[in-house]
Amino acid sequence: MTEDKVITNFLEKMNYKSAAELIGKMQDVEAADFLAIIPVNEIIEILSYLPNETEAKIISKLALEKQIELARELPPRELSNILKFIAPDDRADLFKNSSTKTQNNLLPYLEKKTRDDIIKLSSYPEGSAGSVMSSNFASIVDTLSVEEALEKVRKDAPSKETIYYIYVVDSDMHLVGFIFLEDLILAELKSNVTKIMKTKFASAEVFEDQESVAKKIEKYDLIAIPVVNHKNQLVGIVTHDDAIDILRQEQTEDLEKLMGITGEHKAYSYLAKPVWVHFKNRAYWLIGLAILGLLSGVIIHQYSEVLQAVIIVALFMPMMADAGGNSGSQSATVIVRALALGEITVKDWLKVIWKESKISAMLGLVLGLLAILKVVFLTSSKDIPEGFSLMNIALVIGLALAVQVFTATIMGALLPIIAKKFNADPAVVASPALTTLVDISGMLIYFGLVSLLLLQ
Repeated sequence: MTEDKVITNFLEKMNYKSAAELIGKMQDVEAADFLAIIPVNEIIEILSYLPNETEAKIISKLALEKQIELARELPPRELSNILKFIAPDDRADLFKNSSTKTQNNLLPYLEKKTRDDIIKLSSYPEGSAGSVMSSNFASIVDTLSVEEALEKVRKDAPSKETIYYIYVVDSDMHLVGFIFLEDLILAELKSNVTKIMKTKFASAEVFEDQESVAKKIEKYDLIAIPVVNHKNQLVGIVTHDDAIDILRQEQTEDLEKLMGITGEHKAYSYLAKPVWVHFKNRAYWLIGLAILGLLSGVIIHQYSEVLQAVIIVALFMPMMADAGGNSGSQSATVIVRALALGEITVKDWLKVIWKESKISAMLGLVLGLLAILKVVFLTSSKDIPEGFSLMNIALVIGLALAVQVFTATIMGALLPIIAKKFNADPAVVASPALTTLVDISGMLIYFGLVSLLLLQ
């Protein structure tokens, strides 16, 4: 019998103490995975048999929405004892996302140091470096000797999030450098720490965008990055695991915006988010684009005489829409990614258009030829209206498809750049807004060319 089944049997018998003993021996992540699927009241019963430090380690591995639920149900005194052992950035995040009632019930039970730290970290704007940083960092004053610094690090280490980087500050907490733990251990004991510290380093400003901070950690291959205020005073650090969480959150946000999903893009799981919230986030764009999409119907109505004269062109309208939508979405996705990674800027718009023009011309040529072949070989002669040539119809449809692919690709490349220029999110215009605009332009191109080249 597996360990999970044994624990489940204990829970069925309401033997929470035995279940807690087994869960306490599991890895924190594995314990959190198991607790995540059981009711909150059972989680609280199990946690009550575990030390506060173990409780904190397990709770910090749970999804945020589960943490919020636990914070709401746990007695405030018990919750305050657990929060002491949770990383400062994680507990501040939990506090910020909890209800006002939970916050007000909790604050009187927190130790002053913990309370001040939570309030300080919670005060920074959402999405800034300050909102995700930890105040548990190893620091030493620049007047210390290596021996004194080692003694301080040994004393402080148990309460710090990471000690691989030891930050060197002056008497006013101005950041002047950092030391690798390895260098500190190997250095001469009597020498001053400034002799071995690194003075060239990357840092983040406390109000800097969290995505920018995460990219710095990735770019410089850091375990953590120091966060400073406008006076260059060290106020916290952002660690590599926080950077991973930030990038995952930003990718989720970009993906949802790419598909026209509005609202807050918080780290709630799909099942935890209410149906009404899902509806609101999706409805605005869909309703707006549905109204805009009525233009396609107006265009078709305007060219109803063309459809009556050459009914065969109606058979290839889906192909036109698909080709335009797909080619536009491809170019938009590539450009949105390039903008996000800093590979291009708004100033590069001419280079982008020139490059996409060449790509779209080649794509249009290939897809246009395929369309001609499709019309020629898959169209029955009885579908051809009297007075028209199959080859002429095939050539016009192929040309229309090529022009559609060309314009859709350019549109897909240009719209994100325009959005960036006006400080809007490029992902928002990429899709499904682009698809609707391409559909409208595609209908105009298609019927316009058919009318001009076949009916004139």
